[in-house]
Parts: sequence; structure tokens; C-alpha cells
Amino acid sequence: MKNLLCFLILLSFFSCDNKQEKLTLEKGISFELAKYRKQQISDVVYDVHFKIPKEKKAPIASRLELNFTINDLKNDVFLDFNEDASKIKSIKINGEISEIKHQKEHVIIDKTKLNLGKNSVEIFFDAGEVSLNRNDEFLYTLLVPDRASTLFPCFDQPDIKAKYNLRITAPKDWKVLAGAFEESAIEIDGFVEHTFATSDVMSTYLFSFVAGKFTEETKNPGTFDMRFLYRENNKEKINESVDEVFKIHQNSIDFLEDYTVVKFPFQKMDFAAIPPFQYGGMEHVGAIQYRQSSLFLDKNATQNRKLRRAKLIAHETSHMWFGDLVTMRWFNDVWMKEVFANFMADKIVNPVYPEVNHRLSFMMSHYPSAYSEDRTKGTNAIRQYLGNLKNAGSLYGRIIYNKAPIMMRQLEYLLGEEAFQQGIQEYIKTYQNSNADWNELVSILDKKSAGDIKRWSDVWVNSSGRPIFYEEIETNEKGNVIKFVIHQKAEDGSNKIWTQSFKIKLIDERGYQKIIGIKNMGKSFDITSATKDFKPGQVLYNTNGFGYGVFPIYKDKINTYKDIKDEVSRGYQFINLYENMLNGEVSPLETYKVYLDAIQSEKNELITNYLSGRLQNVFWTFLNDKEQKNIQNETEIKIYNLLESELPKNIKRTLFGLYQSIAFSKVGVNNLYDIWNKEKTIKNLFLNENDFSSLAMRLAIFKHPKAKEILEQQQSRISNSDRLKRFKWLLPSLSSDENVRDNFMKSLLEKENREKESWVQTALNNMHHPLRQKSSSKHLKSILDKLDEVQLTGDIFFPKGWLASSIGNYSSKEAKNILNTFLDDNPNYNPILLKKLLQTTDNLKRAQNIKK
Repeated sequence: MKNLLCFLILLSFFSCDNKQEKLTLEKGISFELAKYRKQQISDVVYDVHFKIPKEKKAPIASRLELNFTINDLKNDVFLDFNEDASKIKSIKINGEISEIKHQKEHVIIDKTKLNLGKNSVEIFFDAGEVSLNRNDEFLYTLLVPDRASTLFPCFDQPDIKAKYNLRITAPKDWKVLAGAFEESAIEIDGFVEHTFATSDVMSTYLFSFVAGKFTEETKNPGTFDMRFLYRENNKEKINESVDEVFKIHQNSIDFLEDYTVVKFPFQKMDFAAIPPFQYGGMEHVGAIQYRQSSLFLDKNATQNRKLRRAKLIAHETSHMWFGDLVTMRWFNDVWMKEVFANFMADKIVNPVYPEVNHRLSFMMSHYPSAYSEDRTKGTNAIRQYLGNLKNAGSLYGRIIYNKAPIMMRQLEYLLGEEAFQQGIQEYIKTYQNSNADWNELVSILDKKSAGDIKRWSDVWVNSSGRPIFYEEIETNEKGNVIKFVIHQKAEDGSNKIWTQSFKIKLIDERGYQKIIGIKNMGKSFDITSATKDFKPGQVLYNTNGFGYGVFPIYKDKINTYKDIKDEVSRGYQFINLYENMLNGEVSPLETYKVYLDAIQSEKNELITNYLSGRLQNVFWTFLNDKEQKNIQNETEIKIYNLLESELPKNIKRTLFGLYQSIAFSKVGVNNLYDIWNKEKTIKNLFLNENDFSSLAMRLAIFKHPKAKEILEQQQSRISNSDRLKRFKWLLPSLSSDENVRDNFMKSLLEKENREKESWVQTALNNMHHPLRQKSSSKHLKSILDKLDEVQLTGDIFFPKGWLASSIGNYSSKEAKNILNTFLDDNPNYNPILLKKLLQTTDNLKRAQNIKK
């Protein structure tokens, strides 16, 4: 009896164990499935052949031979293929024809037909179209984060890296770019079969190819040949840009090889500039893709645009080490590759532009953007939970791209630059051609620090939000300080404390100044001893732009910000003023007047650009109708006078963008028309074809009486076929006929009309411009209702772009009521999309309390 009982217990144990090993299949790639497959599958090689027809709508017949090693057969093998089962034509498993089993976005490979050890699966199929961006004359793949499985059957998770043997058959006048070198090109009946060498090992989201009618240039800027495909035809832009693009790539490689002590890790690095590309760039192994307008600048491009281009290229090049060579284990750590790319980009660009104030550039690039999400109820931690890869796209945002570099700079300061670099070198060396997570990096850095990096990381990386700083000051009968303590509290009411460093400046009534360094501040920092016998009339916080949070302001001194000589301090006071305005410490009109006054004398392009953006934002979102009416004419006159004054071309360019945004009076519209019609020339203001197209669209929105003629004439001015297609596509969004705009808006609710996502966002901005909102607000409900589908069918940044370009433009009570009704009707709304919605409507909600 005792032996029988023991047997039954053991049987029960093994039964439970087997039950736990049985995978539950669900749509997408669950963390459970990914974790199991990582130990089940290894040594993956994809031999894949895509046959691209001449007709855009014809299917792309494809063949996949998948070779891999199986380490256990407790479960079937699940390939990811997020497409209709009808696209799969046949399957062979180890040479035997097999039944097609396709369930919940997966192809099921029967374990009874597999062997422990090496296996081969052959699949004939039509390529999926979701992420195969097909145009009449070109196409390109964009497979991040989980879109490889919408193109071909694969193990679509970042920690199953593989090699690729790729063949692409394409029309003979098309060029093809992929992640490995082309070995042969054989012409067959008007097509060319391009065969590529075996690729470097990479994750599925980094696999890519570009095919189409492109101009090609190959140059060796220092280390090896690089190949560049583009469709730009403006000779001035080509002459000004092509050599510079190669040069920036080489500069980036040189820096990264030196910083990481790892040579360029892949067989090649080519790149393509694509007109309608969804992002600024994408770091595909061997074949980086960029948005064409980000790379091609004319001779009059501002320093800020050149700097953005340099940082974009440095960012994508940095990914070769941070993301491509060492890849996150799971997409909850996608922020790691992005923070390092951004962080390294800043380091790379600094020596190339010695005339730029790089501390100011870092601050202006990251702080306003990080605050714009972190202040909202939709904010998130840098490192987030991810239960299924289908939700990975929602992790992307400004917290990853902008707050994370701020965090990393604080971490580098905490460790010291040398120890930090040594830690990064160890991280790259340890995990190259493999995968790592944040905790593994923290373990490396923790060994190099006297502090507790893990504990520090819990707040900065694993928690959301930002601190609010406040003062505790006591003075004696003479007005001298006898107690001065700075405190911080979490904006969200929690007990989080962000250990950080920054500087403050005390100014007394005589103008004497005292700078105090706040190092590794916790909940409070006592500076009483430093302020002894000092009578500060003003305290300027975060003068080095290093601290993160909302700092106190002295309301009676905000008009003096424009006179601060140090650019970083001056810039941060303007940023901090805006954050205090949103928190109700100062009115929008007061803030607006400070910015308008400051922009009259500001000579720094980066600060001018910030002031311009805030003036537009405050004007359209936070001033009430009466305030807008009273200040609009004054603003127009002052900005136009600045345009006619002696200012550098980069400042003029920024100021013209501001003028174009708010010059909707009769005089302003006439001025804009005369500039568009080239009847009026402003000295040192250089406008290109894109600028004139934007100006034509703005004149239509401002209801110029000749709007129809302006739009027709502008079409004849556009020399590039890709840009002309875009302009024509946007015309319904510019129509003066409300019915035309309504029908166009309704058409965007169909997924097939949202393929060019950047075009869609421009169209939405046109239709939901503040001057048109009385007629367009009726569409807000359908826009909100469609958000779920937009996430499923769009790329990673599109859901937020969809919202930001529509309801994100509103500040009215009507729009707020529509939003509230939607939220009330959907109490269990997708929490991931809810965050995007709360982020993009934060200004709408605040406007109800701020506007009086």
C-alpha cells in the first residue's frame, strides 16, 4: 500500500510537470511561447526567395527553406505567420509533404515528423503584405518589432537569432539592397534573380530588403565601401548631402570602434533613403533605411537640421553595436537599444560640431519631449512589462527616446565616465552576437560603483513619473537666510525619490551671485551653510540643465530670463516656466508674453526654436478667444518685423515657421501669399520646394480667396514625382468644401487608405487645424473608435501619431466631452492604448482648467 501511494504521488508529479510543459497557443508571440522556443530551437538558418512581380497588386510568390536544430520534442514547433492561411501553398517537413496547420497566427509543425537534432521545413507561400511597403516603383520591408511574421513564417522573437540566405527576383530595372553582399545577378525573361551571400546572424526584426528604381552611389569614406540608394532628384540637395551622409556614417563608426573596443561587427553597412518612410531611420543589419527628407538638405538648411541629420545617422550607426550586435532578450528591454543609440549619438556628434553648445543641444532635444509624456496620466516606466510581442509597438515613445538618455547621463555621472565606459565595453564583449537584458547590464555596472545601482535603477528605470522640487526657507529679522532646504516629492503622489545632481544659482538684490552644486540629492538637500549671510532675491534652478523634474520659479523675475547669459541656464528657465504654467503656477498669457519678448532678442537657434514652438502651442491651446484676439496682431507685427531685420538665415527660418503658423489675419495672409507667389522677398530667408508646398497648404487652411489656384499652381512647381504624389494625395484634406474633407476623413477609417502613415498624419493635421475644428470635431468619435484597428494595422509610432494629429490638436470643451464619453463607454479599454490616449490629450484636459 505504501509503495502504491508513492507511485501515485510520483505519477501525479510527472502529470503536473507535463501539463505545465503543454503550451497554450494564443495570437501573437506570448512570453511563455518565446521562453520555451528559446530552449527548444537553435542553429536557425532561413533560405528564402521572394519573386516580385511588375504589377503592384500581384502576389509575391515565395519559398522558404528553414533549417534548425530541435533540442526537445515535448511540444510541436510553432512558426509565426500572422497572415491568412490561404497564403500558404504547401509544406514539407524533412522532405515529406505535410498537412497545413495554421492556427492563431502560427504554422504548427507536427512534432511526430521532426527529429531531435537537425530538421528542415520547406514552405511555398505568398508573402504577407502588412509590412511589405509596396509602391509603384519600389518596395521596402519594415519588420520591427513583430512584423517579420507578417511577411514570412519565422521564429519572430529577438533571442532566436539566425542567418539568412536570400534570393530576390525583381524587374530588371530595379536595384535590390539587403543585409548581405550580392553574389550574383542573373537575368531571366525581363527579371533579375539577385542572390545574396549568407548574412550575419541577426534577429528577425533586423532582416530587411529594399527593391525598386533608385539612384545608386558607392563610396569608401575611410574603412570600406558603402552603398547608398535614393530617389531624390534635386541636384542641389544631392550635391550638398550625399558626401556628407557618407562622412557622418564613417565618423560614427570611428567613434564607436574606439569607445567599445569592438571593430565594426558586420560584413557591410549600406543604406537607402525612402521618401515615405515611417520613421527617421531603422537600423537593419547591413541595410539601414532612412526617411529621405531627413538626409537630403539644401545649402540653406539650418544648423539645427544639420545637427538632427548627424544625430539620426549616428543613432542608427550606434545600433550596429547596441541592438544589432547585442540585442535585448525580450522587447520589454527595447528601450536599452534606443537609449544607447541616442546616448552614443550625442557623444559622436559633439566633436563634429565644435561650434554647437552640446549641453544645450542635449537639453533641448530631450527634456521638453520627455516631460511631454512623463507629466501625463498616461506616462510609463522606462522599462515596462510585456506579456505578448504583439503589444511591443506600444512600448515605444518619448520616455524611451528622451527620458532614458537623461537617466543614462545621470548614471554615467554617478559612476564616473571611465567606469561607465569600462562597463559598456564589458557588456558588449560578454554578450556580442547574443542577447542581454537590463539586469545583466546593471550587474556589470554595480561591480564598478560604490553605490547601489540596482536600487537607483528601481526608481529611474522601473518607475514612472518625475519629481516636483520645492523650497523651505527661513530668514532672520535682517532678511538673511538661516535655513534653506530643497525638497523633492513625486508628482504622482507616491513616495519615489530620484537620486540626482544639478546646479542652482542664487542672486541677491545687489546682483551678487552664488553657484551651488547639488550632488546625489535624495529627498532633501540642505544648503543653509552655503547661503549663510546671503539674501537671495532670486534662485535659478537647474542652471546646468542636468536635473530632471519641475523646479520652483520666482514669478516676479520671469521677465529677466531673456537676460541670462549662460545659454543652458537661459534655455532651461524657459522650459521650466512652461512646466510651471501647465501646473497652474503662472498664467498662459504671462508665459506667452515672456516668450514673445524673449524671441525678439534671442540669438541661439536651439532656444529660438523652443520659444517658437511654445508660442505656437500656448497660442492655439491655452489662450482663450479674447486673449488670442488681443495678442495675435501684436505677435504678427513683431515676428514680421524680425523677419525684415538683420538676422542670420537659421534664425529667419525658425521665425518664418512661427509667422506661418499664426499669420491668419488679412494682412498676414496677404504677406504669406506674396512670399509664396515670389512677389515679396525677405532678405536671408531661403525657401525650397517643400517650403513652398507647405506654404500653399497653409494658405488653403487660412482661406485665401485664391486657394484653389494656389494649390493647382503649386503642383506644377513640384519636380519630384514622389513629392507630387504626396501633394495630390493631400489635396482633399485642404479642400474648402467641408463635404470633400468629410468624405476624405471617412476614407481614412479604412485601413487600405492609411498605408502612407506620414501622409495620413499631415492630412489629419490639415483637417483638424484649430481654425477648422468647428467642422471637424464631429469626426473625433470615429477616430477614437478606430484606434484599436490603427494599432493592429499600423507601425509602432502610428497609434500615437493618429491621435496627436487629430484630437491632440483640440482644446475645446466639446472635444473634452467627446473624450470623456468615449472613456465612460469603454471602462475596460486596452490599457496600452489608453496610455497613448492620455498622453496625447493631456493638453486638452489641462486647457479646461487653465483657460479662463
